[in-house]
Order: sequence, then structure tokens, then C-alpha cells
Amino acid sequence: MQTPQTVTVALTGASGLPYGLRLIDTLISAGVRVWVLYSQAAQVVAKQEMGLHLPSRPSEVQQWLQQRTGASAQQLAVFGREEWFAPVASGSNPADAMVVCPCSMGTLAAIAHGMSDNLIERAADVSIKEGRKLILVPRETPLSVIHLENMLSLARLGAVILPPSPGFYTHPASVDDMVDFVVARILDQLRVPHTLTPRWGEPAKE
Repeated sequence: MQTPQTVTVALTGASGLPYGLRLIDTLISAGVRVWVLYSQAAQVVAKQEMGLHLPSRPSEVQQWLQQRTGASAQQLAVFGREEWFAPVASGSNPADAMVVCPCSMGTLAAIAHGMSDNLIERAADVSIKEGRKLILVPRETPLSVIHLENMLSLARLGAVILPPSPGFYTHPASVDDMVDFVVARILDQLRVPHTLTPRWGEPAKE
């Protein structure tokens, strides 16, 4: 897989919204085009975890993200949960890769069972059927047998299950460092170059 030109990033209602927003930031900085999807539950998480008010209107979220990242309208677009004419809704115009970050257990279950009740689920379904990279960042603990079986089903279909489990061998000094560790692993899977964390066996950044 080459460095993707377009990545869909979906934000759902699991804990871990800082991972998703940091991912969007780094993808934009790397020159990748980003299509953003978000659930109503993600709005609740944004308020609780980060004190952020994500508007219900995708156009307002798009404006906010463009101001946050410096992206143009051509590089970053936000689509509503039932915007069925969005590019990601069809296999004729899928993104090169999709990341659900964070991924709730409800969203993971819906994807595992081929549900397409909203644009996030449909975009993931398209990614699977078109053989595109699909990365799920599930945040839940402990994991039930249902959760594990759903993850196994998706892994067998080729999806990458990437739990947000930061390592400590890089000696993180802040929460941001721990967020960067997880985002770095996502970028590695996408083959997007980055300098967020040192590589194993290489000196730490100063």
C-alpha cells in the first residue's frame, strides 16, 4: 500500500476523541485529503473529554476543523451521518483508507455484521467490499466475548484492529505524548510518514 491520497476519519462515541482529532491534524499536515464523519455520541464525548462543542451541522464542524488545521475546502470535508450522496457512500468513489478513531463497540458490531444504517457504517462497508484499508481503534475494557468475536470477524475480513494502547518505553512526559504514540501507530498502518515518536532502536527526539 502506497501513501494514501484520501483518508476517511470517523469519530464515534467511544472514549478517546483526542486520538481522532490528533490524527486529523497530522494527516492534514502530511498533505493527505481527509473526509471526516462523526456520530451524535462523538459530540457528547467531545464535550466531556475535551470541553469541545461539536456543532450538529457538518458545515460548521468543517469550518472549525479547517480553522484548526489550516486545511482548504479541497483538502478537508465533513459529511453528515445520513448524507448518502457523500463520496464515501459508494464503491465508485471510496477513500484510499478509512480509520474509525475512536471506535465504539456499537459501531464495531454494526460494521462486523454489515449494517449500513448511517454513513459511518456504510463507508466502512464500502471499504471492506472494495478491499480498501480499514483501521478500527476500539476503546473498551474489559472486552466481552461478543466484542472479541466481532473483532475476530473483522480481522478475518482484513480490517486492522488497533487498540489505543500507548507504550511506555518512549518515556512519555505528557498525555499528548501518549496520544502521539497511538496516532503514530495508525500513521504507520497508513504508511504516512511522521516524526511523532522515535522508532525502536533510534534515539529519542529532544
